[in-house]
Amino acid sequence: MLKYIVKSLLQVIPTLLIVSLIVFVLVRVTGDPVALMLPETATAADRAALTQALGLDQPLTTQYVKFLGSALQGDFGNSFRYGESALPLVLERLPASFELAASAMLFAVLLAIPLGVASAVKRNTFTDLIISGVSVIGKAMPNFWMGIMLILLFSVILGVLPVSGRGGFAHLVLPAFTLGVGLAAQMTRLIRSSMLDILNQDYIRTARSKGIRELRVVGKHAFRNGMIPVVTIMSLQFTSLIGGALITETVFAWPGLGQLLVVAVNTHDMAIVQAAVFVIAFIVVVTNILTDVAYRLLDPRIKYD
Repeated sequence: MLKYIVKSLLQVIPTLLIVSLIVFVLVRVTGDPVALMLPETATAADRAALTQALGLDQPLTTQYVKFLGSALQGDFGNSFRYGESALPLVLERLPASFELAASAMLFAVLLAIPLGVASAVKRNTFTDLIISGVSVIGKAMPNFWMGIMLILLFSVILGVLPVSGRGGFAHLVLPAFTLGVGLAAQMTRLIRSSMLDILNQDYIRTARSKGIRELRVVGKHAFRNGMIPVVTIMSLQFTSLIGGALITETVFAWPGLGQLLVVAVNTHDMAIVQAAVFVIAFIVVVTNILTDVAYRLLDPRIKYD
């Protein structure tokens, strides 16, 4: 296991190199940074001076080498919107994104596990029909629509929860619920499918034939093996929640990485875009390694070469 973890960590280097190349190319093809940073009244001399200051008059290979060297030192340039270094601005928003993502994930897990297991155990019954139907509806509802409806009901009409911003627990309820409902619906269906497959295995039938209580058969023998696919979806969704909760963070004015990224893209603030993409890529790689470790803990039969 330790050997596999070290090998996986070494693979982070080529992954981030590929990401750096993609980011470098995208920044160059999305527009002229000089035109974006200078006002329309700027003279040709001003443009030439800024072009030279940014090193854009040099060959692309030279620009990429300098960009890579700066990135390795954590320098992705200064945000022309905020007038500060881009990486600290991105890292400053991470705690808010982690808080929202973890809360949404916790809500989804606490809701999806009992519903998914109940749906599998009560297969083809009214309970299964209701849970499956609600899961489909929950997955189909757009986040922006649900967020607006929740604000209208709980903030405008009832006045029991704040509309937007980050503060105490009350500020977290609506955005976490909005972000977690779709994930809970997806996980419920996955857990149901996984549990149905496990419950039809020979060792489950053997356990039942020995007279073991159904609660123990489901809880001890079936549930643990049924969670392996769920761990996969949890790891994939958690990373997407951190960097991809753009709509939810925008609707609720949640000061996370997603909202910062939306503003950066709309204003062509490429320094922040570069830093955010690197940070998200690093989080994805580390999360994948932790997911593989979780597989081994859930099922000791899994071996890593």
